[in-house]
Amino acid sequence: MRLDRLNPGRSAGFGLVAALFLIVIVTVVVLTMARLSTAQHGTVSLAIQQARAYQAANAGLEWGISRAIEGSACDQNVSPTLAGSGLDEFALLVDCFSDVYPEVDGGNITLYRLVATAQNGQPGARADYAYRKLSAVVERKP
Repeated sequence: MRLDRLNPGRSAGFGLVAALFLIVIVTVVVLTMARLSTAQHGTVSLAIQQARAYQAANAGLEWGISRAIEGSACDQNVSPTLAGSGLDEFALLVDCFSDVYPEVDGGNITLYRLVATAQNGQPGARADYAYRKLSAVVERKP
């Protein structure tokens, strides 16, 4: 005679252990997927903010180049406004330094070195803090 017929409740506990094991595995998989999703969302958000910081710094650089070439204006620590551009949250600072060099034929060449810095907030204050610094050197002949 078989033992499971004599004691039928004894083999029924194995199903409970298997079910608990399955519940634990499914819970771990769900928690891992949630954590990966959160990390991916944060990475995408930061990448977007970095791209926006680049565009803000690029706009400041182009603004400074335009002022230097067309108006011969080269000011240090100028803060142009980004109002209405969708980049309002970025603080933009454009530095311009000029040097005049004599040419062989007797004229002068003016070199403008521009540095544009864009950032939103202070480091550590925001989770999506972004900072970008771009520079360019342009030449102007009178």
